[in-house]
Amino acid sequence: MITGKNIIGNLNSAKGTATFKTFNPVENRENPWVFHQATNDEINHAVQLATEAFQQYKNFSGKRKAEFLRAIADEIEAIGEDLMNTYIAESGLPQGRAQGERGRTMVQLRAFADLLEEGSWVEATIDVGQPDKKPMAKPDIRKMLFPIGPVAVFGASNFPLAFSTAGGDTASALAAGCPVIVKGHPLHAATGELVASAILKAAQKTNMPNGVFSNLNSSGIAVGQELVQHPGIKAVGFTGSIAGGTAIYKLASSREVPIPVFAEMGSVNPVVVLPSALKESAHWAKQYALSITNGTGQFCTNPGLILGVKGEAFTKFITALGEEIAQISPTSMLHPTIFKAYEKGVEQVTSSAETTLVGAYNGKAAPNFGAAKVLTVDAEVFLANPVLHHEVFGPYSLVVQCDNDQQLQVVINALQGQLTGTLLGNAKELFEKAGIVDALKEKVGRLILNGVPTGVEVCAAMHHGGPFPSTTNAKYTSVGVSAITRWTRPVAYQNWPLELLPEALQNDNPLKIHRIVDGLHTSNTI
Repeated sequence: MITGKNIIGNLNSAKGTATFKTFNPVENRENPWVFHQATNDEINHAVQLATEAFQQYKNFSGKRKAEFLRAIADEIEAIGEDLMNTYIAESGLPQGRAQGERGRTMVQLRAFADLLEEGSWVEATIDVGQPDKKPMAKPDIRKMLFPIGPVAVFGASNFPLAFSTAGGDTASALAAGCPVIVKGHPLHAATGELVASAILKAAQKTNMPNGVFSNLNSSGIAVGQELVQHPGIKAVGFTGSIAGGTAIYKLASSREVPIPVFAEMGSVNPVVVLPSALKESAHWAKQYALSITNGTGQFCTNPGLILGVKGEAFTKFITALGEEIAQISPTSMLHPTIFKAYEKGVEQVTSSAETTLVGAYNGKAAPNFGAAKVLTVDAEVFLANPVLHHEVFGPYSLVVQCDNDQQLQVVINALQGQLTGTLLGNAKELFEKAGIVDALKEKVGRLILNGVPTGVEVCAAMHHGGPFPSTTNAKYTSVGVSAITRWTRPVAYQNWPLELLPEALQNDNPLKIHRIVDGLHTSNTI
């Protein structure tokens, strides 16, 4: 049942008078539920409970936290079709996408549970003391990661499940030992409430402290601003636009005590098409037409920029791409405002430079349905016009035609930081064009060979992050179990009584974890 209330620890609360509704973009009408925006009192209450919960939760064993995360996954699954139907009504995304994203959300939660049960993620590092060392005794120093405190998580518009209420930021923060306060996204507040209720049930079933999780409603920026500035919040997770992420980063940095913001923002995900790939023009044209339009282009890894060197083969690829794009029927975008922003973005590109249409769907589209469009431009024009470098959120891509490899490398060097960069070609070309490969590597967090950037595998080796402005810190990932380290800080114990050390740092290694002892990786006792 959707109540429209804020979930503050174990309490449902609706103290404020400001309300809002979500919108069904496919049916082009408001949904029936009414949501109460959180007040300052409710924000303060949520942070107070989170601060109190942290004093207990930070000391819970990995096994106990893993039970909590697994219970969350089970409770989300138990919601069943009500969650799927609500997701579809608020996002306009199809049932297959809803089911896939639910599955991914549960996979993430269970992956962090596995990580906690194994335990080595704390990065225990030990340098055993040498009191007889000359000319000076060496102290005994032992270091590991500890949770930093309550975390504010902003839900993402384009992933109502996997990057929102119980998504990667929340799962990784809870795994680290940090209570979470979610500022739900206003486009899918009902979906968020259902998931938040599942988290609350899981917390109660596993005897978590009251306040380990809260969910706050908001239709604007005020609630988010209050959370970011609240002295009880120790870090922020965000997935969204460059403007939104940058504003949050600046706000967090201007606090009396600044806090880290891990924001994943915009990216055009450049694709470099090398000559050997052009022998399969039809194949790659079809693959990229599907990737550009996947999810109506509303992915942070959408291939928004395709680069290649002029010639008959590249022209053939461009033509084939246009033909494929023209055949793909529009699908619903997340909200009328997002649809209008997409149309405005395409219009800004076409009005600001000499671009040529490669392909577009020319049939009739329903309201809020985004018709795909691919344009092409000369590299010299692209380099002279910063507007062309910006992300257009939707089923859009720009093909940049370069005179030669040297100009192609200049174009890559002119780009901002990106989440991904893709190369289509063979190993021989990668060796011969090492300068192009190296230039692309400097701009991205993930290098893809002979694939599409859409689709982000949830695994330990995944890095979903990149140089600014794709993220605020290129060192960290928001996908995969390594995301847990964002919500931690190292503490070193020097000359500490062995019996008072955390179990991860004790000589007999009761947790049986992998550690670095005197420079060697081992799970042995000392």
